[in-house]
Amino acid sequence: MDLELKDKVILISGGAVGIGAAISEACAREGAIPVMVNRDSAAASGFAEKLRGEGFRSELLTVDLQTPDDCRLAVEDTLRLHGRIDGLVNNAGANDSIGLEHGDPERFLRSLKGNLWHYYSLCHYALPALKQSCGAVVNISSKTAVTGQGNTSGYAAAKGAQLALTREWAVELLPYGIRVNAVVPAEVMTPLYRRWLSGYPDAEEKLKKITERIPLGQRMTEAGEIANTVVFLLSPRAGHTTGQHLYVDGGYVHLDRAL
Repeated sequence: MDLELKDKVILISGGAVGIGAAISEACAREGAIPVMVNRDSAAASGFAEKLRGEGFRSELLTVDLQTPDDCRLAVEDTLRLHGRIDGLVNNAGANDSIGLEHGDPERFLRSLKGNLWHYYSLCHYALPALKQSCGAVVNISSKTAVTGQGNTSGYAAAKGAQLALTREWAVELLPYGIRVNAVVPAEVMTPLYRRWLSGYPDAEEKLKKITERIPLGQRMTEAGEIANTVVFLLSPRAGHTTGQHLYVDGGYVHLDRAL
């Protein structure tokens, strides 16, 4: 199926590592131009070189997205380079384990800043360009927003807010024909996830217990499976889909995990 994304410019936060990298590659393979916004790292640079080496058009903007000005500059640089923005994927963030009992209010606020503020700021600054292109927005949330996990109040609060903003923006942007949807992963093996897993002395046993609770296939979701859903939502093929929370999780959230 032709997703009609050829030459479309897609701004993707955290687009050069983990799930974001899979989204960028999927966009590139559809003929789109992913503009990946990442903090400077060897992994991000290496992925950008990989895409270029395979002949795909892409951009890597090394911005940390810690302030609204960072987000504004990322949007301005995208427009300077390509003159348009056809889609925005809010993806960057990390489960930083800021809990209630063992956290504190200052760290909680920092967690919200690191996982939520740039979703709003990027969309705010990209909105004029998205209005011109009648573009689409996809927010990457997490199952922690609806299931809880324990010891991660900041991350769960940010992910829940992302789902609320998805519906709020979908309503506000209806007059412009801008579609806004969210994708909700559960257990996906990314470098950050692997790092978290390695903190357990019995990492393999821990992984086995996790995968046993995923109903469909008792396996982790692949980053490419998240990416395929995101790319479809960005495309005109999803032209009447907005305000939706799509769970790409092997049934983790909605099916009985004892199956």
